[in-house]
Amino acid sequence: MPDATTEKRILVVDDDVGILRLVRETLTTFLVCTVDTTPSPEYAFELVLKKPFDLLLFDFQMPMVDGALLYNLIGKVYALALQPPRRLPPLLLMSGHGEQARAQALLHEPGVRGLLPKPFTIERLLGRVEGALPAHLPGGGFARRHELR
Repeated sequence: MPDATTEKRILVVDDDVGILRLVRETLTTFLVCTVDTTPSPEYAFELVLKKPFDLLLFDFQMPMVDGALLYNLIGKVYALALQPPRRLPPLLLMSGHGEQARAQALLHEPGVRGLLPKPFTIERLLGRVEGALPAHLPGGGFARRHELR
């Protein structure tokens, strides 16, 4: 059974490539994890079908397919078509518009572990990611490479 010593795999999707770089570099510097990033929700959909992920980190507002719709589509495919079946990874949403009613309503959906408002600090990013996979859950917990000073 995976635990905090197992390297986690995270998929980050945001149409802002600066955010993608910041998130990837922060997470791989401080946590024992592999991070795949893409600005394309369509490519993210393909990646999720090809590779198992422990956590999904999606921007709430993206052109064409937003993070909520992407997660919903992935959930349907996981439930209906994947063989062998896989567990749908939890979702952490990022948003510069966290006060919107739709963003707040999504927090009550199964699998959605929280909302990370933009702009965010490194401390808040790490805290939300670690909180999305708490150590007491099966497969949860992150090992730290470094501590913040």
